[in-house]
Amino acid sequence: MMVAAVLVVVLGSSAVLCLYRIGRGPTTPDRMVGIDILGVLVVGFVSVACIMTGRDFVINIALAWALLSFVGTLALAKHLEGKGFDE
Repeated sequence: MMVAAVLVVVLGSSAVLCLYRIGRGPTTPDRMVGIDILGVLVVGFVSVACIMTGRDFVINIALAWALLSFVGTLALAKHLEGKGFDE
C-alpha cells in the first residue's frame, strides 16, 4: 500500500501542474493538451483506486474514462481545426 500512496502523491502533483497549464496556457492547444493529460491522470487515479480497494470492476470505469477522454480530445481537435463534426 505504500507504493499506492506514493502514486497518489505523484498523480496529485501532476494534476496540480496540469490545472496550472489549463488555467495559464498561452494558447488553446496548450489548454487542450492539459485537459488530455488530466484525463490520463484520472485513469491513473482510478487504476490506483482499483489496486487499493481490490475491486476489479473499478478498472472498467478507468477504461470507459479513457475512451471518453479520447473521443473528447478528437472532438475538440476537430472544433479547433474549424471543421464540422460531419466531415
